[in-house]
Amino acid sequence: MDILSAVLIFVIAFLAGMESVLDQFELHQPIISCTLIGLVTGHPVEGIMLAGTLQLIALGWMNIGAAVAPDAALAGVSSGIFVCLKGMGVQEAVAVAIPMAVAGTVLTIFVRTITVGFAHGADAAAARGNVGGVEAYLWLSVACQGLRIAIPAMIIMAIPAEAVQAALAAIPEWITTGLSTAGGFIVVVGYAMVMNMMATAKVWPFFFLGFALASVSELGLIAMGIIGVALAFVYLDLSPEFNGGGNGGAAAATAGGGSDPLDDILNDYE
Repeated sequence: MDILSAVLIFVIAFLAGMESVLDQFELHQPIISCTLIGLVTGHPVEGIMLAGTLQLIALGWMNIGAAVAPDAALAGVSSGIFVCLKGMGVQEAVAVAIPMAVAGTVLTIFVRTITVGFAHGADAAAARGNVGGVEAYLWLSVACQGLRIAIPAMIIMAIPAEAVQAALAAIPEWITTGLSTAGGFIVVVGYAMVMNMMATAKVWPFFFLGFALASVSELGLIAMGIIGVALAFVYLDLSPEFNGGGNGGAAAATAGGGSDPLDDILNDYE
């Protein structure tokens, strides 16, 4: 591994750690972090394969109330390094990613405890009218989250590949199989939570229609996506609440000022 790749991985890990609390560009999601690590290390195929597999598991990792979800940032970055630099298989990396996600949660709690002191410092700066001091404490807190991922990433990169392979060989098969199975359960929980949020009488027919179309083996994910988008446009065009057939549609048409309700709806999102 050359110096440039190490520096780029450090930057990716640092940004992923920051995004784990900012949630603006979603760089902490495995679909992005693993893909970027694969690109900078010259293993784009392995990175994308890991990204897609791990992202399905990370869909179920979300904070609910006071429950803190496993850390997707450390899971994605560490598993990406293991696959792209240490020669680990995708399934083995996914099994390792789960305990790394738990370790990331412990680290973020530790960092957030430290940043409580930064919050008091920001309060003191605000009392003095020092806006620059408040911003400095803010960025220092976010930078600590970045280092929370970047430092473990550097440690993993420093571990020889032979040591990683030897450690993997020492892990019993029932442990890796159990972790992979647990990851599959987490995927189901994630989809169930998404379904629970979008479960309405108007959406359920499309949900069951998707199951029926998924049974057609000739249809790939791209074809399914195209069908889904087409059905969404058809629904918007035919539904009374959108095409002027009801009070809501008439109000929308009046507000939009156009004769094409679908065009008015799309223009509202531009």
